[in-house]
Amino acid sequence: MRQIPGAHGRRTAAVVTLALALTATLHQPAVAEPQTLAEVRAELDRLYHRAEVATEKYNALDGKVTRQEERLGTLRAQVAAAERKLSRLTGLAGAAARSQYRGGGVPAEVQFALAGDPERALDNASLVRRAQLGTQRVISALTTTKEELRTRGDAAAEELKRLRRNRGSLDSHRRTIRSRIDEARTVESRLEQKQRRELAALERRTADEAQAEWVRSGVLDGAGTEGSSAGREAVAFATGELGKPYVWGAEGPDSYDCSGLTSKAWLAAGVVVPRTSQEQWRLLHRVPVGKMRPGDLIIYNADASHVSLYIGDGRMIHAPRPGRRVTVAPAGSMEILGVVRPDA
Repeated sequence: MRQIPGAHGRRTAAVVTLALALTATLHQPAVAEPQTLAEVRAELDRLYHRAEVATEKYNALDGKVTRQEERLGTLRAQVAAAERKLSRLTGLAGAAARSQYRGGGVPAEVQFALAGDPERALDNASLVRRAQLGTQRVISALTTTKEELRTRGDAAAEELKRLRRNRGSLDSHRRTIRSRIDEARTVESRLEQKQRRELAALERRTADEAQAEWVRSGVLDGAGTEGSSAGREAVAFATGELGKPYVWGAEGPDSYDCSGLTSKAWLAAGVVVPRTSQEQWRLLHRVPVGKMRPGDLIIYNADASHVSLYIGDGRMIHAPRPGRRVTVAPAGSMEILGVVRPDA
């Protein structure tokens, strides 16, 4: 077949053009990456928020596992005690049986008829009856203990199964948290040093603007300036932890996450509070934001995923997020859901 001059060259050029187009398409990111610093900040906020949500879920499940471990330890101790009781009763039942065997097991009526001394025979009959009743009580207690031991053993086995399932869930949450943090760090790693400084300045400016608007609303006009004695102790503890790094799942003494810090601060004041920000919001006494006082806990975000300790004068102490340290910050710099008072 006669070729048209230049046709092969045109086909080759078309193939190359198509290949380049496909290559460019394949190498395009599935989701458009943020371009401006504002977009980068919004993306980082989203990723770190997701990491914090996962962290609080991990904390809740970790607390559940800890409580299960404690219950399992109690059950095992009870099973061990029941086994000791079983062994003791088995020995008593055996001793009673041997005693009756040595006595020949002769009915009391026969012993009375054969005895040369009727009064002594009556005494012997009474002793035999008491021995028989004692043996019956031991056997009854032995049966009850066996049933109790079986029940507690089954409960311990079931608790162990639940514990193992929850430990598997903990591992899943650990992977999720690491994944969320890695995503955020990947975004940050693309920034040049100058961009990092500009981003930090943008974060401060945004926080200051939010704080100024919050203060202008008059919300602090009725706020307390003096906390309770326990509240002051909690604030003193948190102040002593300033500068320590945020680590998810940590509750001191070397590092903290947000609810790890607030729960330990109040524990130092002698008040036990729930471990997670969601449970702190759900279970602790709520007070109006305008009536808060130093020591109160400020809950942030609609999903109650962050918490800080109010220290007065519109400021709070918190463990912000991975890569940051426990710090003092404007209390109104984030979206406030509400305020709770642990010692109300």
